[in-house]
Amino acid sequence: MARDVLIFADSVISPEMRHEVPVVVPDPFLYAEKDGKRYVLSTSFEVDRVKEVGIDARPWESYGYDELIESGLPREEIVWTHLNLNACRDLGITDAIVPRSFPTLTADHLRKNGITLEPDHKYFADRRRVKNEAELAGIRKSQKAAEAAMGVARDLIFRAEPANGQVQVDGETLTSERLKSEIRRVFSEHGVSGDDFIVSHGAQTAIGHELGHGAIASNEPIVIDLWPRDPDSACYADMTRTFVVGEPPAELVEYHKLVKEALDRSFAATKSGVAGSEVYTIVCNLFEEHGQKTSLSKKPGEVLEEGFFHGLGHGVGLEVHEAPSMGRGATGDLVAGDVVTLEPGLYRPGFGGCRLEDLVLVTEDGAENLTDFPYDLTP
Repeated sequence: MARDVLIFADSVISPEMRHEVPVVVPDPFLYAEKDGKRYVLSTSFEVDRVKEVGIDARPWESYGYDELIESGLPREEIVWTHLNLNACRDLGITDAIVPRSFPTLTADHLRKNGITLEPDHKYFADRRRVKNEAELAGIRKSQKAAEAAMGVARDLIFRAEPANGQVQVDGETLTSERLKSEIRRVFSEHGVSGDDFIVSHGAQTAIGHELGHGAIASNEPIVIDLWPRDPDSACYADMTRTFVVGEPPAELVEYHKLVKEALDRSFAATKSGVAGSEVYTIVCNLFEEHGQKTSLSKKPGEVLEEGFFHGLGHGVGLEVHEAPSMGRGATGDLVAGDVVTLEPGLYRPGFGGCRLEDLVLVTEDGAENLTDFPYDLTP
C-alpha cells in the first residue's frame, strides 16, 4: 500500500516539489498523495497549470479560504496552517511522510491537530534518482552549455602568455573575473543559468569550494568547475577541468596523470548494482599506491588537508548535489538511471591541485559519459 505524502513548498527552490509538480510555482503550496492519488492545493492562479500535468488541483476557496479571511486571521497563517489542515481532513490523511525541509510552522499545526508526520529524506531522494526523459533532456542541455563555456575559457587560457609576472591575453591581464564573465556570457547564449561556479588558480585550487579571484600567474594550476542549470527542467550539469598557462610543475603533471587514471578506472567500474563506496575505494587504492593520502585510511579525528580529501562523486539532477553518494560512508548501490559525477582530485596546501570531473549516466551494464571535452593541461 502506498504511503501518504505531504509536501508544502514552492517548486522553484524545493527539489522534492519540483519533481512531483514540474511547473514553476514561486509561492508555497500543498502537494498531497493519498492512496496513490495526487492532489495540489494552491491559489486559483496556479490551478489550471497544475491540472495540465495530470494532478487533481484545487483552489484555496475549496477549503474555506474566504471564510477564514473574513474571520480576521492573518493571510500567512491561513495559507501555512489552516488550509493545509482542512485539506488533510478532507482527503483523509492522518499519517504522512514529509521531506526534511517541511516547514516547522506547518508541521506543528498539523501535529497539534492529530496528524502524524514522519520526515524521510531518503524516501524523497530515492524518488528522484532515476531521471525521467524531461530531466535527462535538461541535464544534457546544461552539460552542452557547460562544455561550450569551458571551451571558451580554455581557449582564452591557451592563448594567454606570461608577461611581467602575470598572464596576459589580448593585451589584458587574465583574471578569474574575466574568465567568469566569458563563462556567464556563454551560459546566457545557451539558455542556462549559473551565477556561482569555480575559476580558481594557484593555492586557491586546494581550498574546497573556493570560487576563485584575482590575477592568474604562469605555471600554476587553474581549476574550472561549472554547474549550470536548465530553467525549463530545473536540472543541473557538473564538470571540472584543470589548465595551466606556461610550463606545468612536475608535481602538477603527476597529479594530472594520476587523476586521469582514477577517472578512467572509476568510469570503467560504474554500473548498476555496484556500490558507490566500491568505486570510491578503487580510486583511493590507486592514489595510496602512489603515496597520496586519502580519507579512506586516515586516522579517526584527523583532518586531511592534502591528497584526496573529498568524495568521488554525487548525484546530479534537480540539485547539483543529490543522491547517490560515492564516497566514504556512502551506502547502497548505483541504479540504472542515476546521473552521477566522477571527480577525483589531488591537492597540496600552498601549492594547489588538480581535479577532473565528468558527468555520467548509469546504465544496466556500464555508464554513458555525458561529458565530451578534452582533459589537456596545456595546448
